[in-house]
Amino acid sequence: MKMPSWQRAVVKVGSALIAPDDTGTSSKYLLAIARFIIECHERGQEVVLVSSGSAAAGRKHIAYDSDTIPVTVKKAMAAVGQNDMMANWSRFFDFPCAQVLMTHGDLRDRARYVSIRNTLHTLLEHDVLPIVNENDALATDEMKVGDNDNLAAMVATLVDADALFICSDIDGLFDADPRVKPDAKKIPVVDEITEEIFALAGGTTNKIATGGMRTKIEAAEKATSHGIDTYIVNGRKGETFELMLQGENPGTLFKRQQDPMSNKKHWLRHTLISQGEIVVDSETAESLLSGEALTTTGIVDVQGDFNRGDAVVIRNGENAEAVAKGICQYSSHELLHIKGQEVSHIAEQYGYSPITEVIESNDLMILEDV
Repeated sequence: MKMPSWQRAVVKVGSALIAPDDTGTSSKYLLAIARFIIECHERGQEVVLVSSGSAAAGRKHIAYDSDTIPVTVKKAMAAVGQNDMMANWSRFFDFPCAQVLMTHGDLRDRARYVSIRNTLHTLLEHDVLPIVNENDALATDEMKVGDNDNLAAMVATLVDADALFICSDIDGLFDADPRVKPDAKKIPVVDEITEEIFALAGGTTNKIATGGMRTKIEAAEKATSHGIDTYIVNGRKGETFELMLQGENPGTLFKRQQDPMSNKKHWLRHTLISQGEIVVDSETAESLLSGEALTTTGIVDVQGDFNRGDAVVIRNGENAEAVAKGICQYSSHELLHIKGQEVSHIAEQYGYSPITEVIESNDLMILEDV
């Protein structure tokens, strides 16, 4: 099957390809990937590389025998291994590479998100290969994306990529686990990501890696909703990249949505983590679905502890599904005092003119699947 054409792509490479054993970085699988990137570069196609493997690369410097690696030890492995990983990639290319480390904290802050976006675009304009990784040496659990599959999808939206290639150790998505059922069949094209598609995902057996097939499908869901064709391909096979250079699909293609979200709406839905919930009455829920802003009047309850500027989920009733997600202009403490009240009454009672809209319409993302 022929691949859709693309001009800018994100290539994600995992730990199993960077450091396939416990001896640090290796060129065993990376040479074919590097040749693919070089050929794309010569054709005038732009590539951003999202590379896992800093912790795996650092394992040779910080030995640890147990299968369960403490967080502090893994951070130290990432710190020393990041340098090895960058040096290993850089030696393949005769054009400059740039290291870009980020956390989810960077991505969920709108100003930093835009700053990273501008930096990546500038690097591409100057023919520099950005090599992106999560800043595992410093990130806390609250700041982490957690896996580089989803990070790659976020980066793909940041740079307005046409394609996302997730290099794995498997040929693509199968209708059953091929490690258990040898007769399992590869699914060459996925038109829509459904619960049935997620049900085909398994876990990861790599004690250093953080991803698995599920995180790859999650990444594909994020990217395709932004209009980005997403592929899961086998990065261990050199012929994978030869086929891709010939325009052939060697793995599984998740087709882009025909009506993609705007960059900001995508950021709201897929990048921001909700810090709390606002429960509204049914009339208010209907008004939100019609494109109106959220005001204090229809708020029934406030759950969680959040600050001004945090993302929150909005529910139509206490136990109902979420109907929307947005950036709140009040803290949870403030909303508990003024929920359900008219703006004029708030001004009278508290002696100040309140912010009219709790969530502005352009900071509100309707969750279409509810």
